[in-house]
Amino acid sequence: QVRLVESGGGLMQAGGSLRLSCVASGRALSGYGMGWFRQAPGKEREFVAAISWSVSTYYADSVKGRFTISRDNAQNTAYLQMNSLKPEDTAVYYCAANRFGVGAAADYEYDYWGQGTQVTVST
Repeated sequence: QVRLVESGGGLMQAGGSLRLSCVASGRALSGYGMGWFRQAPGKEREFVAAISWSVSTYYADSVKGRFTISRDNAQNTAYLQMNSLKPEDTAVYYCAANRFGVGAAADYEYDYWGQGTQVTVST
């Protein structure tokens, strides 16, 4: 069993930056694929970014060039660096892990989920 805990969310003005962290416990993350998803009020959960066990990265078009996903296997942690934030980035951000090590965009590919962290971007 893998437990994921996100942190780093908060309130930020448009144009600012935040870094989200996802700390895992229970298993070493080195063989897992990691993903970040978000859900805005009244909307479905959507893919943001993913990183495979081999450190291949994938991004949604809406965040490409602004967000960077990374991982530190020694710290059992995944990160999402968010720059040039926009009000439309406001959402609850979720970290997820999959056993197959892939950087997947589909939420059904993931086995474990965190509880989420709120990101609010003001104008």
